[in-house]
Amino acid sequence: MSFVHDVWYGDGAADRAARAVLSPASWLYASVVRIRNRRYSADGSAVHASAIPALSLGNITVGGTGKTPVAAWVAARLRERGGHPAIVMRGYGNDEPLVHERLNPDVQVVVDADRVRGAERARTAGADCVILDDAFQHRRIGRVADWVLVSAEQWRDDLRLLPAGPLREPLSALGRADVIIVTRKSASLADANALVSKLAVRFPRAGVAVCHLALDVLVNALTGERRPLNWLAQKHVVAAAAVGEPNAFFAQLRALGARVEERPFRDHHAFEGADARALADAAGRRDALVCTLKDVVKLAPLWTPAAAPLWYVSQIAVVERGGSLLDHGLEAVLAARQAATSTAG
Repeated sequence: MSFVHDVWYGDGAADRAARAVLSPASWLYASVVRIRNRRYSADGSAVHASAIPALSLGNITVGGTGKTPVAAWVAARLRERGGHPAIVMRGYGNDEPLVHERLNPDVQVVVDADRVRGAERARTAGADCVILDDAFQHRRIGRVADWVLVSAEQWRDDLRLLPAGPLREPLSALGRADVIIVTRKSASLADANALVSKLAVRFPRAGVAVCHLALDVLVNALTGERRPLNWLAQKHVVAAAAVGEPNAFFAQLRALGARVEERPFRDHHAFEGADARALADAAGRRDALVCTLKDVVKLAPLWTPAAAPLWYVSQIAVVERGGSLLDHGLEAVLAARQAATSTAG
């Protein structure tokens, strides 16, 4: 993943050369995306109504923007307002459904690559609205609101389409969004606000918000013991991360004062016994092993009590700007429930 990251984001001569070599493939990919988007823009019959009101969360880049903690935040806010949401997702890697079950145990998670069918399954199970996880490109299903996440750490103005860059669609696709949410992990609020200003000028139709993906308390995966984050200050830890942007996680730990020995894995890596043993061995020579919630749901079943403690931290979404925009979107979803019920009646 480091090689791919360097090709997509690096400024070295070799990185620029690799992007140039891959550019023809990106042009071909762009043609396919353009044809597909024109079809959905021109043919309303290609879009199927959702069985219950839907809010789509997505991005235009590959991984690492924080959809999971933001989806958990949305689900919790809808429940607070009297909704009965479900999360519908493709479930790639089998870790994301488990993470959602930990973050919101009272919210149903439906795994279905066909989001139209997934929304119907959610309605049958008792949900009255759905959060479509990673659905910006899944234009076959209609939605009340389209929220698109952009990472402050990963943004640059010259990003290219796959495979020469991380873009799943051209940046111009952000013009379809109702709200663009700038997420930040290790980036400063000032950097996030600077990106907000840039996006607001380029995409005036969309509202722009900022969410800090902050780390929660440390939790021992086997015992449930909880410790404050300041426990990490001056600790020498092994940090494991099989997420879309592991460097941002490592930077967050360093910002807390930890000395970090990085162990990155590709996104959605399926940990095996050998991985757990190697990490436990490394952690045994340090103060602790720390990973994300997305990792611990796969590592914990492989961890033995005799090994070094396995700690994890969750990310929580903290809205820092544009809260009224997000509230408006949530209320629109909830109001659409009544319209859907009236139509069904």
